[in-house]
Amino acid sequence: MPVLPNTLSKKPLVSILIPAYNAEKWIGDTLRSALAQAWEPKEIIVVDDGSTDGTLAVAKQFESEKLRVVTQKNQGASAARNTAFALCRGNFIQWLDADDLLAPDKISRQLDELERLPSRRTLLLSPWGKFLQWHHRAEFIPTSLWRDLSPCEFLFHKLMDNVFMQTATWLVSRELTEAAGPWDTRLLGDDDGEYFCRVLLASHGTRFVPEAKVYYRAHPAGSLSSLGRSAAKIEAHWLSMQLHIKYLRSLEDSERTRRACLRYLQRWLTYFYAERPDLLCEVEELAAELGSELEPPRLSWKYAWIKSVFGWRTAVRAQEWFRARRWFAQRFFERMRFRS
Repeated sequence: MPVLPNTLSKKPLVSILIPAYNAEKWIGDTLRSALAQAWEPKEIIVVDDGSTDGTLAVAKQFESEKLRVVTQKNQGASAARNTAFALCRGNFIQWLDADDLLAPDKISRQLDELERLPSRRTLLLSPWGKFLQWHHRAEFIPTSLWRDLSPCEFLFHKLMDNVFMQTATWLVSRELTEAAGPWDTRLLGDDDGEYFCRVLLASHGTRFVPEAKVYYRAHPAGSLSSLGRSAAKIEAHWLSMQLHIKYLRSLEDSERTRRACLRYLQRWLTYFYAERPDLLCEVEELAAELGSELEPPRLSWKYAWIKSVFGWRTAVRAQEWFRARRWFAQRFFERMRFRS
């Protein structure tokens, strides 16, 4: 496999790796943004994960010497990412979901910054903005992770402040990618959150490059809004949470990190509270190990009355339903404003 050079005098190959499943509506724009990257040399690998729509056909239209499309039986996003990495040759890895976009200079700005760093085990990050339909209307809202951080400080703020870095913001050397190991195919959601924890553990910290940009397409049912309807998703997310806490405590097991872990557990308690009493016991046991008890989750006044009449589960699902309806309304009004 290629070895990361000691300097960037010889420009390294960047592999842009794109897992795709039923992304027919968006993958064309995503591939155009990958091809438009100013950095050369680059290769683009698309792994169609058994899509049932026209995703594969659209992606095939872009095939060239720089862009390769493969397909496999549906196995999930993590498995598709593992396939893509096994096929790539790059010195650096750019992960990109099939509905998101990169600014044309995203990769080049990050690699330009790497030349000024003493360690090649530094992770490169960039700002990301969420958009509904048109990326030029994306909102970039800074969080406590939008700065240079040590691995411990990054994980501390991730759990304490309930923030994350979108998948495409990272640019990772092959050395760190191999040190982190494969994506965990057991995780049905937040697989990127857990994966980049392992990348962080192998790194010397992050360097935030504010000039580089990523555009993250928002969807009506966020990655966790339907968690309560799927036993498999609940179990997978609980596994991811346990791993997050394990990773942070492996770096620092102190009063402040345990407090961050407890806050993390409290925030997600809603999704276990009524749906999975068996897992709720495990959550409470972990909280006790961290030195405290969790409080019963609360709903806003808008949904508390539903709880009192119909129960907790109905109230939580009503909250999810109204959030989805609000997303559709925002999307509709944005379309109307743009057309006018």
